[in-house]
Order: sequence, then structure tokens, then C-alpha cells
Amino acid sequence: MNISHFCIDRPIFASVISIVITLAGAVSMYGLPVAQYPDITPVQISVSATYPGATAEVVSQNVAAPIEQQVNGADRLMYMSSTSSSTGTLTLTAFFEIGTDPSLAQVDVQNRVGLALPQLPQAVQEQGVSVQKKSSAFMMIISIYSPDGRYDPTYVANYASIYVLDAIKRIPGAGQASIFGTPDYAMRIWLKPDRMAALGITASDVQQAVANQNQQFAVGSIGQSPTGRPVEQSFAVTTRGRLTEPAEFENIIIRATSGAAAIVRLKDVGRAELGQKDYSIRSFLQGRPATTLAVYQQPGANALDVSKAVRETLTEMKKSFPSGIEYKIAMDTTAFTRASIETVVHTFFEALALVVLVVFLFLQSLRATLIPILAVPISIVGAAIGMTALGFSINMLTLFGMVLAIGIVVDDAIVVIEAVEHNMAKFGLAPKDAAKKAMDEVGGALVAIVLVLCAVFVPVAFIPGITGQLYKQFAITIAISVVISGIVALTLSPALAALLLKPGHGEKRGFFRWFEAKFARMTEGYTRTAGLVIRRSGVALLVFAGMLAATFGLMKHIPTSFLPPEDQGYILGAVIMPDAAGLDRTGQVSRHVTDYFTSNPASEAVVVVDGYSLLDGQTKSNAAVFFIGLKDFPERYSSANIRTQNAHAVIIDAYRKLSAVREGIILPINPPSIPGLGTTGGMELYVQSKGDAGPAQMAQVLQDYLAKLRARPELTQATSTFNASAQQLRVDVDREKAETLGVPVAEVYTAMQTMFGSLYVSQFTKFSRLFQVILQAEPEYRLRPEDLTQIYVRSRSAAMVPLRSVVTTRYVTGPDLVTRFNNFPAVKVTANPAPGYSTGQAIAAIEATAASALPPGYLR
Repeated sequence: MNISHFCIDRPIFASVISIVITLAGAVSMYGLPVAQYPDITPVQISVSATYPGATAEVVSQNVAAPIEQQVNGADRLMYMSSTSSSTGTLTLTAFFEIGTDPSLAQVDVQNRVGLALPQLPQAVQEQGVSVQKKSSAFMMIISIYSPDGRYDPTYVANYASIYVLDAIKRIPGAGQASIFGTPDYAMRIWLKPDRMAALGITASDVQQAVANQNQQFAVGSIGQSPTGRPVEQSFAVTTRGRLTEPAEFENIIIRATSGAAAIVRLKDVGRAELGQKDYSIRSFLQGRPATTLAVYQQPGANALDVSKAVRETLTEMKKSFPSGIEYKIAMDTTAFTRASIETVVHTFFEALALVVLVVFLFLQSLRATLIPILAVPISIVGAAIGMTALGFSINMLTLFGMVLAIGIVVDDAIVVIEAVEHNMAKFGLAPKDAAKKAMDEVGGALVAIVLVLCAVFVPVAFIPGITGQLYKQFAITIAISVVISGIVALTLSPALAALLLKPGHGEKRGFFRWFEAKFARMTEGYTRTAGLVIRRSGVALLVFAGMLAATFGLMKHIPTSFLPPEDQGYILGAVIMPDAAGLDRTGQVSRHVTDYFTSNPASEAVVVVDGYSLLDGQTKSNAAVFFIGLKDFPERYSSANIRTQNAHAVIIDAYRKLSAVREGIILPINPPSIPGLGTTGGMELYVQSKGDAGPAQMAQVLQDYLAKLRARPELTQATSTFNASAQQLRVDVDREKAETLGVPVAEVYTAMQTMFGSLYVSQFTKFSRLFQVILQAEPEYRLRPEDLTQIYVRSRSAAMVPLRSVVTTRYVTGPDLVTRFNNFPAVKVTANPAPGYSTGQAIAAIEATAASALPPGYLR
């Protein structure tokens, strides 16, 4: 070929081509992100809102539904799901197609949420609706705590929010870091209903007084133009702005009449305290109160670099921490990524060494061996050019592709060497002439080899779905290496052959003589076998057809699966309590988790978050989540510990021992094989109602479906956290009686929401930030159902009317969590394949059960 002749005559030019490929590949490889697997998780945008005091059904109907109606139809939206909690919080997650720009998706959702805002309750609008890019893949769990208890949890949480969290968010790739719960400071104004009733003060009076007297006013300036005449000075006028200290809030005047004795201040009916905005979540490290930060894996970010930067940032910040505050990285998922990549890199060099040995064994010349060995690193390193251009990352699959490519790319150079040596031996040509003749003979074959291999691997990139995305980078990486190998075989390999090869190798001696004899005998045997097959072609075709039939038969009967569970160096878990269980009761059960894992030799750190449901992704007083960071792999996988300290063994032992806890259910869970695909390992599905079924009917359908799922041998741990029978206290307002007594119905509901649900009324400034001022009754005034009737409201005639005159209470049942999927009510179900069954078999069982068990109007 002309290009080969040109390179043989100009070896420096051929060398420069390969040097440029290698340098460009090395630079590209340095800039490639590093991850465990390719980015195959859908882009997620999260919408969060709060309706203080509202039930799950109220939030679902009045907040979730209007927002979902607007978000539905967003560009490249795949599906969306929402969860409304009895704590008044809504979390809606919209999933977009793989490859969607997260920033554009966020802007689209933000605009659509803006259209829904006028339809939302005023209390929700005042709290604000946040729209953020989201990742469900935990990368790091960090705890900030006070080892000696010098600082209370409120101070530690606020310090972590202001100083630590903001610093971590500024790290490229860690912008989605967050704290479990709401750690912000708030000026909590705790009211005493009995004192308010005695003094004739209502919740609305306190609300108006705080809102009116805690404002920021802009007064103006003296001498501001136009003045009408020349002025010599102009200066700003300042005045007192928002209040900042609890004592200042306590001195707010709620009512004043003639005479100083008639002044009623806030401290006469309550107290002010610098507390937390929300108390629905408590977190612990090794049993000590702590603030828990979660760093999530962002798409396209180099996980190893992000983890390293977070560690360096914390180390630097530790120097300025107040004495008595410490941090601990309880869980770092990049440890598994790092260990996996190191293992693959070791395999890469082992494969390279084996290729060198095999090539030397057959070529039996150091000069000849050097040529294909040089082609391997050029092809492998050069593949990074294409990986960068296509947006790939260095991950398990691209590295596996490179390992496989080692044995493929070396063949092109071997073909060139064998052809050159053949021409020198048979025709007595000089190395340069032999190289030119060889390229004329095999140049077309080299191109054909490249095209055939590309025809094998490139179609893999077009396989649809997550499986196609998973193996796309694997196949394309090999194809790029093969193309570069073809370029090297047409340029560098013949040039080196002309320079390095010498006519003849002399007589074979020793081991090589023995090897040649054995190999020649093997070749003769193969030749005789091939001749027999040719003469008996009919039999050979029948055998071949039988092998194909056996292959297809085995493919149908061998169970299918996505990815097997692995020991990733950490364990997740959930605590599920009975209905209406309080946060204190949940904490008593989660204490068993801390006690067990702190005594387990495989455990390094134990983080428990009470009040958060891992399975629902929502705050719930009767749920908790725990994160167990395991010790390093070398320590746990030593010969003495490997059987008892691997993640699977730890989970089995924990499940067996913690199942003895009768007060609640404790579920240790292996994380998903690919971070971001689901909350836990196993399968997640939604049972969707397209009709007008209520929670009770959905619960009945769900229980029937779960019963049939649990009867399937392919499935285990089929469960759902949906419960339509959670205890609730219903308040009925007699509207006619209220109007007869001159009590505005709105005042009744405002009083109840303020006292029992909390009300955001104003803001205050501290640490150069704005925080909320929140009204609520003192805890001892909202512990019993009868406390609800002890509140007073003012009638139009200025008389104080107790709520018990216009409201009645009764116990009812209802859901503590309401989920929706694609604009319709739905119930989330989780399940795992039973031992001995694959994921594919489990999915088939779920679909078959749904087809037979779900009534009309329900979809899976």
C-alpha cells in the first residue's frame, strides 16, 4: 500500500504519527472522569415543598397534583413520581432521558412549577418551592459532632450548614451535597394558650404583631436630590431593622391600651428561643448526636477526584473548627470504585505480560517481539482520544474493554511481522524490500480485519435501554483501539520491521527447538482433523447445527440477570415502626442498630438518621435509615475474616439477630449494584390506580397483590410501606355554629395551624443570613388530643370563644404517606429475587402476578 511504502521509506514520519497518538491519548486519559460504571442513570430533577400541619392526603391533592399537572409534558421527560408525607412535605422527582442536559431540564421544570404556584396554598408559597438537580447515588456520608457534648445539636447543625456544607458545595462535582433534615436556625416563638386566653390574645394577634414589628425599613437620606437649593452634605438615614435576639422578640408589644400596665408583650404569653427550623429528624454517629451530610455522585464528575477534594477540604477546615467539634467520614463509596479499578489495572498489566510471553514464544526473537509490543500501548492509550470525544469515562467496563483489546490489537502487528519474515526467508529479500512486498500482500487484509472487528463491536452501541448504555462504552472502546491498531499496523509496524528484522534467526536450539517440534506435530494433527471434516462435511454440518441448537436452548433456560450484588464496602438499612409511632419511640428501636454494628468487627462507622424513610425518600416519624461504613477491604478480606466480614455475611447475621427486636422491623440492605439505579438493591415497582379508588381500596388491592407475590418462589421480601390505616385525629368545624357565635371560620383554622402545625411569620438576620421566625404552641400544650380544644379565638364582638364550642374531634384512619406516579395515585412495592433465582426470573414473576391479580383500573 502507498501509505505503508511512504512510512517504510520515512520511518521518522511513522514514528511521529504514533507519538502524536500516544501523547494525545495520554492527555485525554488524564482528563477523563473516573467512575465505577458509565453514567446510565436517568437525569433527576427534584421539586420540594412544605405545607406545615397538612396531612399526606391534603399535600397530595393540593400541592402534588397541581405541580404534577404542569410538570407533565416537559421535554424528554420519561416519568415522575411524588411522595407526600403527614409531616407536610412533598418530594417530586422527575426522571429525564439519559443524555439530557440537567441544567436545561431544571430550567424547564422550574418554569413549569412557576405556572403552578398560583394554585398552591398561601402557606406553601410562603415556604417556597425548590427545584434542584438531584442524584440518588450516595458518594459520601459525613458526620459533624461534638465528642464531649460541649455544643448542643442545634449549634452543631447550624455550624455544619453555614460553614461545612457551603465549602463542600463549592467543590466541583459535589454541588448536590445536603444535610439530612433542616439544620437552619429559626427564631422559635413558643406560645402558651392558657396565658393567651387569660389575656384575651389570639394566634392572629401574635402573628400580626411579630410581622409588623419585625421588619426591615428603608428610610432614605438627607439632602437627596432634588433639593430645590444647593446643599453641602448628603447622607443616608438608618434605623433599627429586624430583631436578632430572643429577648428582643419577647419584648414585642402585642397589645397596648392607655396606661403602661395595659401593655401585653410576647413574653407574657410565651417565650422566644433560638432553635431549629425543623425537629422532625435526628441523626447519630456511634450513638452520639451528630449532623449528617450526604455528598451525592453528580453526572460526569470524577468520583475519585471529588472524594479526594472533599477530604482535603475537611482536613483544611478542621484547623478552624471550634474546639469540641469533630468530623468523621462514615462512608465513602469511592473506596469500592478505587479497589475495583486497581484490580482491573492489575489484570491489565497481567494480560499485557501474558501477551508479551506468548508473542515471544511464537516469534522467538526479541527484535520481532518488540514491534507488536509497541503497538499495544499506542492502541490502548490512543483509545482515550475517542473516549474523550464521545464523553466516556474511565470505569469498570472501559477498562475491561482495554483488557480484552490487548489480545486483539496485537494481531495486526503480528500479521505484518509474519509476512515480512516470510518474504525474507522465501525470497531472500532485504528487510526493507520484504516489508514493502509484505504490505502489498497483507495491507488489504489488515483493513479487512479492522472492519470485521468494528462490525462485531460497533452494533453493541445501538442496543436500546439501560443494558445498551451499560455496554456501549465497553464495545466502542474496543472498536477505537482496533482502529488505532490498524493505523499503527499500516504505518509504524512495517517501518519498524524494515529497521529491526534481520534475515533468518539461525538454527533453533534448546526449548525453542522442542517447542517447534511439538507445535509442528500439533499442526499436523489439526491438518488431518480438518481434512477429515472436509471429507465428512455432512456430519460436520450436523454437529455444527447441534451445537447451535444447544446454544440457543441453553440461552433460553439459563436465568437472566442485570448485575449481581457485590460487597461495596458499606451497608444501608431501614427501620420501620408501627403506625403513628413517635420519633422518640423510633429512636429506641434504632438504638439496637447502633448497639449491634458498633460491636461487629467488620463495622467502621454507624450513622443512624431517625425520622427519614430510606424506602420512601421522605420524612416519617415512624421510620429511620442507617448507613454502615465497613472497614477497608484488605482488613476484611484477610484469610481469617473473609467468611464472616464480607458484606453478605454481615447482612445475613444482622438480619438474623436484629429480627429479634419486636418493637419494629429492622432491614439491613445491600446497596444497588449500580449507584443511582434505585434506592436499594432488588426491584422497585408502582401499582398505579387509573380510577377514583380511595386509599382504603388501594390498600386492599395492594395486600392481595403482595400476598400473591410472596407466594411466588422466585421472590423474597416483597413489601410496601404504604398504609391506609394510620391513626389520625379528625377535627370537624361546625361552620353554622361558628358563624352564629361570630367566629370567622378562617380564624379557627389559622389558630389550629399556628398552634399545632407552626406558622412562618417573619425573618431575622444572624451570621449574615436570613432565618425564619416561626410561631407554635409550647410542646406541653400539644401532647394530647384534648389540647386541641383548649385554644381560644376572638369573635366579631371581641368575646373569647374556646374552640371546643365550634369543633369536635374523632379518631379516623388514613395514609401517613401518599405516593403518585405519572399524575395518578400509586403505591410503591419493593422485592428481591429469591436465592437461586435471577433478576429476570423475578421480573417475569412480578409481571405474571400483576396480570392475574390486579383488577381493572390498576396498572403495574
